[in-house]
Amino acid sequence: MIARPVGKRRRPGLASHPMNHRILAAALAASALSVPPLFAQRVAPPPPATVDPKVAALRDAAMSDTMAYDIIEGLTTEVGQRLAGTEAEARARQWAVVKLKAMGFKNVRIEPYQMPVWVRGEESATILSPFPQTLTLAALGNSGATPAGGLTAPVVVFATYGDLAAAPAGSLTGKIAYVGNAMQPTQDGSSYGQSGPARFVGPALAASKGAAAIVIRSIGTDHHRFPHTGTTNFPAGVTPIPAAALSVPDAEQLERIAARGKPVMMKLVLTPRQTGTHESGNVIAEVPGSDPSAGIVLVGGHLDSWDLGTGAIDDASGVAITATAAKRIMDAGRPRRTIRVVWFGAEEVGGFGGKDYARVHAQERHAIAAESDFGADRIWRFEVNLPDSAKPVADRLASALAPIGITRGTAIGGDGTDIAPTLALGVGAVDLNQSGLQYFDTHHTPDDGIDRIDRAQLSQNVAAWTAMLAIVANAPEAIGPVTPRK
Repeated sequence: MIARPVGKRRRPGLASHPMNHRILAAALAASALSVPPLFAQRVAPPPPATVDPKVAALRDAAMSDTMAYDIIEGLTTEVGQRLAGTEAEARARQWAVVKLKAMGFKNVRIEPYQMPVWVRGEESATILSPFPQTLTLAALGNSGATPAGGLTAPVVVFATYGDLAAAPAGSLTGKIAYVGNAMQPTQDGSSYGQSGPARFVGPALAASKGAAAIVIRSIGTDHHRFPHTGTTNFPAGVTPIPAAALSVPDAEQLERIAARGKPVMMKLVLTPRQTGTHESGNVIAEVPGSDPSAGIVLVGGHLDSWDLGTGAIDDASGVAITATAAKRIMDAGRPRRTIRVVWFGAEEVGGFGGKDYARVHAQERHAIAAESDFGADRIWRFEVNLPDSAKPVADRLASALAPIGITRGTAIGGDGTDIAPTLALGVGAVDLNQSGLQYFDTHHTPDDGIDRIDRAQLSQNVAAWTAMLAIVANAPEAIGPVTPRK
């Protein structure tokens, strides 16, 4: 293929000269080296691992699953919002115990722990000048409070978190900082990490520069007038200031007003409060395995939600997907490894449930840990962190998941707030990555309700988790300690 253009229209006598023979040879070699990899000759890959017909049957049957949707519908309807550490989260735990027992799980129990609890209060924002109008916003978790009558101050606009970071010390004294961002949808959710610092640490940074308060553009990819809440953290020594997120359209409106070049005055009212230490807890259920020495397969999601919506995608879908997949394995017969389903408490406000689980169960042998906490959109990729002894497990996963549109990624697996403390102990990981292209349209907003669940996509999740559990829980290979992902 490469040689044809060289020899096709050469000048008469070109190849007859010895020097030209060498020139042609060099040209051919150079041409071959410059061929893009796409066109280069490839070595045939090894044949894919064989899919166990029983695994395939379980996977295919789960593609028409309705149980996961029923769990989401029940939790979001009968409990609703489930802010960590509140009475609503306590009701959710009791609801979960009844549900998991009814599904047939064993050793269903609540493991309680104590945590600090923050609750929101009144929240409003009004531009007083130059163009009076109201804005829509929501306080960020751990926000400080304004005086009961509100705070009125000039607004300093920063287009990005980086611009706020560059502001001189003390330059924001007595002012309200505004921080923008331009979060865009990405399949892997990486834009959350890029835009998130405006919420994660922006308020503390503004406070350290003297700001009286801060408002940010919501960390979201939508254009509806629902603000996105979420936790922010103030380190020791930094007094929390009032901190809130504007809906994306309201943030853009504020930016347009500021662009007119006139001073902007805002009245901000935020009256959240810390209510002290209260009880949260993890709800645990099991499918007992036949070989206790083979280790535990830990799966789950988080039971709590933010208080603005009913938490259908974040994370009623995650607890429903993982519990439904575990039940399907249970109904098919006793697995080799115990499957432990954990509905973690207090993830949204600091991952307290995951930390407490790792503390309580650190001495138990876990084979792998995996969680579902990225909505209910289709799973498109899986990644693992397994020892060399378990390489065939990953190969079997690749073969079993390919028919439902899931490819194998190249990164080291091990993602999730709730399982991170357990993974840090050297436990293996399997990540089943959902598409994030629409997740941040609804994330942490009042719009996170059951109408956001697509039943076909949800069933594909259940099918993927069912296949994964069927393979991992029954794998004959040793799944031992790994080097945690950094």
